[in-house]
Amino acid sequence: MPLPKLPSKPATILATQDYPTAGAARPATKTPAAKKVAAPIIEAAIAEVAKPVRNAATKIKQVAALMVAKPVPAPAPEPVAAPAPVAKAKPAAKAKAPAAKVTPIKSVKQVEQAHPAKHKPVEVQLKSSASRAADQRGVSKLFVLDTNVLMHDPSSLFRFEEHDVYLPMMTLEELDNHKKGMTEVARNARQVSRTLDALISNTDDDAIENGIPLAKLGNKDAKGRLFFQTRLQSADLPAGLPVGKADNQILAVVRSLESEQDGRPVVLVSKDINMRIKARALGLPAEDYFNDHVLEDTDLLYSGIVQLPDDFWNKHGKDMESWQESKNGYSSTFYRVTGPFIPSLLVNQFIYLEPKNGETAFYGQVKQINGKTAVLQTLRDFSHTKNNVWGVTARNREQNFALNLLMNPECDFVTLLGQAGTGKTLLALAAGLAQVLETKLYNEIIVTRVTVPVGEDIGFLPGTEEEKMSPWMGAFDDNLEVLNKSDSDGGEWGRAATQDLIRSRIKIKSLNFMRGRTFVNKFLIIDEAQNLTPKQVKTLVTRAGPGTKILCLGNIAQIDTPYLTEGSSGLTYVVDRFKGWTHSGHVTLARGERSRLADHASEVL
Repeated sequence: MPLPKLPSKPATILATQDYPTAGAARPATKTPAAKKVAAPIIEAAIAEVAKPVRNAATKIKQVAALMVAKPVPAPAPEPVAAPAPVAKAKPAAKAKAPAAKVTPIKSVKQVEQAHPAKHKPVEVQLKSSASRAADQRGVSKLFVLDTNVLMHDPSSLFRFEEHDVYLPMMTLEELDNHKKGMTEVARNARQVSRTLDALISNTDDDAIENGIPLAKLGNKDAKGRLFFQTRLQSADLPAGLPVGKADNQILAVVRSLESEQDGRPVVLVSKDINMRIKARALGLPAEDYFNDHVLEDTDLLYSGIVQLPDDFWNKHGKDMESWQESKNGYSSTFYRVTGPFIPSLLVNQFIYLEPKNGETAFYGQVKQINGKTAVLQTLRDFSHTKNNVWGVTARNREQNFALNLLMNPECDFVTLLGQAGTGKTLLALAAGLAQVLETKLYNEIIVTRVTVPVGEDIGFLPGTEEEKMSPWMGAFDDNLEVLNKSDSDGGEWGRAATQDLIRSRIKIKSLNFMRGRTFVNKFLIIDEAQNLTPKQVKTLVTRAGPGTKILCLGNIAQIDTPYLTEGSSGLTYVVDRFKGWTHSGHVTLARGERSRLADHASEVL
């Protein structure tokens, strides 16, 4: 059947491998099937014999017994099953590795299924070996918390499910030292102190000795108990380690607990990398606090774009309905389609199909989903000059998707990810100026960003709030210069008048003074949002009043804030939490448009 029509000039096409095809399952690895089958067994063998044994002969016997007990079977003819919608969308997928009747380690299996072959073959284990062994045996653990975990996430006490939590006296001492001041760390320390006070209230000494139920304050997910250090615990640490240092005292408590808790795993949880290294060097299990990570692998982050399989219209166009609607001064075509691939889509996700046989390409957006039925809407072609936004046109497919979100008044929250030079700031500013000065949809543009320097800080800056923020807004000044040069009709005087008008409608605000504010009919741009914590992002997004649109721009590969990673960044947090909401959208920009030098530098440096 013929493909539905779209604007005659589609956006520039990128390489197909930029986004995963909808019909292909994520391949496990590029290793042969025999290696893939044998890998879990070898890892299991290593994990078994890693336990302390008396001599080398016992180790050899254990390995031999394990390999005999779990031989590598011959490849079975039955292939590994792929996800249901994927299998239907692309039956002719790549050859899959035969299934093996072995019981692989859970984490290895998950990594093999979730990661495409282009990813790193060696994945970092978030959990320590003691935690993984306890998970396999189904034994509850005792987590000893370092102070920085509590100051990083005040609710971390209730994030350990059925496991118990232990607080050394030195952790409480450090909490007391950090509670003064108006910083985020001081506020978190005071919140933890109030939580601990509520937990120990109305309890006697025996209850503290036997553990306080963490579910006492209504946190039903926390089924473990909270233990405090109630007596001096001495343990022998290597000679030469300073005894008075807080980290070493906590390590001594962990070693003492390990000798007291017969057979029960004791794990130190710390955000301090050096603390974890010291613990591992002393033979103590230690791991990072990763409950604040939205994703363990940011390559699995929602991109907002999916490529349709080549046979999409053959499988989904049988009872297709189509109609046209005119909204916001633009007429678009809608299609109601039903088929097996629809449940894997999300509302406001962009879809595209670029046939290789020369037929018209299809670019659309998912507007509604009900079971296996979806309503698809065609897009406005912003790559055409007649649809330019403040003189800016889309240079590639992803920029066209982004402009459709930015110019849609029904979309209240937009997130744009991409490396340097993909056009995030330019597109956001152009859309903001067009909707503030031309269509009068918003009153003014408010720009803010995190003031985290790349190098050494230059010290205090003089002047008002806007004058202090102006050095941080160089990127916006550069883009305003580009946007202002595009208007050549009015001459030099006309450009100067336009620049004054633009400056009067753009306000630069600091994040430090956002608490308690409400923005009405504003176009709010949050630049460098990857440096925000999830709590700071929540503070900013909840400032939105009626008629306000919020944009979060950033590149999660350029995080300058200490203790933030790609998985725990506030930008990753909002992208994952807002996906599928009717009034939000996300696009990952994949191609740099700054210059050939910038593109080459981002690839080779």
